[in-house]
Amino acid sequence: MKRVLYIAWIILVIFGCTEGKQEIAVQTNSNPLLPGYFADPTIKKFGDTYYIYSTTDGVKLASGQPTVWLSKDLDNWFNYELDIDLPEGLTNCWAPDVVKGQDGRYYYYMGNCQFGCNIYGYVSDNPIGPWKALNEGKPVVPVGTGTENLPALDAQFLSCSDGSLYTYFGTWCHVFKGLGWAKIDPSDMHTILDEGYIPNEQLPELFEAVYPIERNGKYILMYSAGDCRLSSYAVHYAYADSPTGPYKYGQNNPILKTNEDMTVDSPGHHSLIEIDGKTYILYHRHDNPHSSGGEFRQVCMDEMVFANDTTILKIVPTHTGVKRFKTKLKNIALGAGTEASSEYHLKSKASVFTQKPVDYIYSSQNATDDDNGTLWKAENCSMPQSIIIDLGTKQSFKRILTQFEYSTFYYQYKIETSNDKNSWELYADKTKNETAGSPMIDDKEVAARYIKVTVTGTEKSGMLAAIWNVKVYNTLFDIPEYNNQPVKVNDYKQPSNALEVLFDAKDLPAGTVNNSIVNEGDLQGEFIPVGNPKVKKIGKHKALYLDGKSYLELSKNAPDNFNWNAPFTVAAWIYPTEETIGQCILSWNSRDNMLQGSYASVMYGKGNFGAVAHGDGSVDMPFVTVPPLKEWTQIAVTFDGMKECIYVNGELDNEMPLNLFVEADKVKIGSSGFDPENFKGFIREARLYNKAMNKSEIENLYKEGSVQ
Repeated sequence: MKRVLYIAWIILVIFGCTEGKQEIAVQTNSNPLLPGYFADPTIKKFGDTYYIYSTTDGVKLASGQPTVWLSKDLDNWFNYELDIDLPEGLTNCWAPDVVKGQDGRYYYYMGNCQFGCNIYGYVSDNPIGPWKALNEGKPVVPVGTGTENLPALDAQFLSCSDGSLYTYFGTWCHVFKGLGWAKIDPSDMHTILDEGYIPNEQLPELFEAVYPIERNGKYILMYSAGDCRLSSYAVHYAYADSPTGPYKYGQNNPILKTNEDMTVDSPGHHSLIEIDGKTYILYHRHDNPHSSGGEFRQVCMDEMVFANDTTILKIVPTHTGVKRFKTKLKNIALGAGTEASSEYHLKSKASVFTQKPVDYIYSSQNATDDDNGTLWKAENCSMPQSIIIDLGTKQSFKRILTQFEYSTFYYQYKIETSNDKNSWELYADKTKNETAGSPMIDDKEVAARYIKVTVTGTEKSGMLAAIWNVKVYNTLFDIPEYNNQPVKVNDYKQPSNALEVLFDAKDLPAGTVNNSIVNEGDLQGEFIPVGNPKVKKIGKHKALYLDGKSYLELSKNAPDNFNWNAPFTVAAWIYPTEETIGQCILSWNSRDNMLQGSYASVMYGKGNFGAVAHGDGSVDMPFVTVPPLKEWTQIAVTFDGMKECIYVNGELDNEMPLNLFVEADKVKIGSSGFDPENFKGFIREARLYNKAMNKSEIENLYKEGSVQ
């Protein structure tokens, strides 16, 4: 009888469901270790606390706010935004390392390529800062150290047993045929005493991200090979009798690589930590499903084993992670049933990043599985969006932790509780919150069955309501004694869902356009002619003729609800007369600071940005089939905050998962603001909507235009 009851219980847990909610089997995955997009992790232990310093990923070419994660137990992690005295004009901190100096202070080193690829240094009396610049703010390791033009990035430091201090650095090392090193004066932590170069012959397949080890008189350089954006990324190593070599390629290489089903994709750029005689490797891998661009990476930890002082065994990358660090804190929401206002269903064709088609639901059940690799995400960026958690019975609890998708942007939300899902009592009101963090911590002693988290706003336009985990506890426990600072900005704007820009040439007089043209869209304003645009008739249609030197510019900028990751639809009827790499049909945001995904303009051409330019070849969108010259064609591009689609004459041509980080600017028809990209040919109609249209709407728009 006991066995029958046990089997019945298992069936209920796995397959049971009740009206209006989803129930899931309890998950116990410990990888990814952190909830969010972070890369190039360096793990340290200072005192009784573990610290993870990393690149903040998931934001235009890994340009997010620099942070540190803190934990006492390697299971519960708390994010803190760093206060760093960066040189004016620098916006990111790549691949940091932190060293405790002989003076007892902490030294933070990071790379940046905005003024040349250099390593900068900072000092603090505390592992979390605030950080003040070393070397008067000048680079500690400038580009070209070790060998001519070598990018000084991905620096890791080695404090040797003889008291000397070395740093190793470089990226795209196969291009520069090796790796740089420098011996640093430990008395000031920035003066270079000596420098040199280790050739690729000693470090086969070297790409970047060297991690140095001294082990019983031997020196090991672990490093990443392949391409950090793709599945070829992997960890190798070599060893030597001296910190500067010569190095001999190790056995079992590569020791860490993409697994067969690609759910652990592109593992690399790592650090190590020894705990109770065991060695653990901390590395990043791509998110699941894999985001385009290869820069939505997540931090993982697995065990690594030395066979001897110069041999490392192959590492098995896992989702389960290191179970021994799981704490005994009871999360009473683990495995609880859920329901949500909406869920995003991502369907997309295979790409160089995904290798196979994507069909994935960002289900509400992901928010109660205590897995940092799964995410609930709403179906669009409209607010409010909510998720309800069913604890099964009325239970007492004192603390709710909410881990939103981005720890470095604030979310505005409220939490309510109920026993019947009809009458709700307020548990926490953060609807005016302007402080980022992870987890968000809300304490109040309550007894209830249902918990509802409602997201009412986000820091940036176009961010979707999205949560890695909601955790609920009936006991309080120690949390770090610090607070992030409010950012005091209000960048969020709901999409208008309106046709903001509409140009139509059908009623314009023939000849040179000398006067302004009224924008018939809701934004209003007037199109100002630049150069000598003309109105001509092509077949039965009047159209604007642009000669590659002429365009129209709207007198009003695109509104703020086109900022950041906001949805849009562009539709235009064009008659191109000359094929090039890319000619701009319509643009509405800034070309400044064109990092990955920080720009969007709809194009015509045969290049990788022939359909949509995004400021980086890895996320630009080409046409699968370039529309022909000297034919009327409708080009439409839609973006819903998660995926971009290109339609030609109402039919889907290409699609790709994508995130954008744009800044609304001048609206131009026929120009991106960069003259070589000016359009050559005829445009009879151009539309810009502040919403994402579905396929049926695009088909109808095409049909309407084709019969005019």
